[in-house]
Amino acid sequence: MKILAINPGSTSTKIAVYEDTTPRLVRTLRHSVEELSAFPTVTGQFDFRRDLVLRELEADGIPLQFDAVIGRGGLFKPIPGGVYEINNLMLHDAKNAVHPHACNLGCLIAAHLAGMQPGCRAFIADPGVTDELDEVARITGSPLMPRITIWHALNQRAIARRYAREQGTRYEQLDLIICHLGGGISIGTHHHGRCIDVNNALDGEGPFSPERAGTLPAGELIDLCYSGRFTREELKKRISGHAGLAAHLGTTDIPAIVRRIEEGDNHARLVLEAMIYQTAKSIGAAATVLSGHVDAILLTGGIAHNPYVIERLTGRIAFLAPVHVYPGEDELEALALNALAALHSELEVQEYR
Repeated sequence: MKILAINPGSTSTKIAVYEDTTPRLVRTLRHSVEELSAFPTVTGQFDFRRDLVLRELEADGIPLQFDAVIGRGGLFKPIPGGVYEINNLMLHDAKNAVHPHACNLGCLIAAHLAGMQPGCRAFIADPGVTDELDEVARITGSPLMPRITIWHALNQRAIARRYAREQGTRYEQLDLIICHLGGGISIGTHHHGRCIDVNNALDGEGPFSPERAGTLPAGELIDLCYSGRFTREELKKRISGHAGLAAHLGTTDIPAIVRRIEEGDNHARLVLEAMIYQTAKSIGAAATVLSGHVDAILLTGGIAHNPYVIERLTGRIAFLAPVHVYPGEDELEALALNALAALHSELEVQEYR
């Protein structure tokens, strides 16, 4: 089976070509701020990114002859995890998503490229809006604002399955806490194959991160909204985008921040320690969801490459359960293997409705 996987991110489009489980091409196409600034909306980038993918395939001599094209899922309405066949309703919801993010282009590009090939199927898998919360986890102190989930579902599930294979067991038999450390930080509590509790890592819950503010004092936030100092869009950026480390230190570059600390920058030390502290505290809270019965804590995402952060975070949480580190992300492989399992009927293909 030949599979094309497409993962659009904020400043890159990652693609992979797989023949069954073997990667034949893995490529990251980076986009400059200047390139993307030409498009007033994220959906306006569709032609630009699609054409880049086609040119890359052509340059590598890879014909557009695939059994499936699978894209990263978008931020549409909450759905259970799994593999979904892309349909017209999903395309409509991706184009009109409340949260404008490049991942919304994943299903749009996948459907378009699959439509150019007779017999080719178009899928997404484990989108960021995957919602399997226990009902008790949805309740907040205001019935106007139930909890929602926006998290790194695809990578967390891929890492969970990888860990399970290494332990000679199945993901569906484990109780795990998985922490994705990236531009946003998501901490998922996984119980026997379901993520029963996880923070909204995009716009306002959990620890702060390189780009996001995390949970903020509600009263002060309301006062700030009515202060007249910022527009609605400017305030949104203060929650997701120009928030977290970016707001405190002017950068999201963890190695650069660590260098500043090594050179004696005590403010940088305090802010980075605060992010680690909040992350550890959230992991500790997740352990209570499982009543303390945690098989392992898995740390993943780009920041997991950084020893400074991982050593300090592990030092705070290792008493809870064994800690295993999986730096980076397995999202392209996860997409391809999900598509392969769907083609072989090993995973049920779900209908988006």
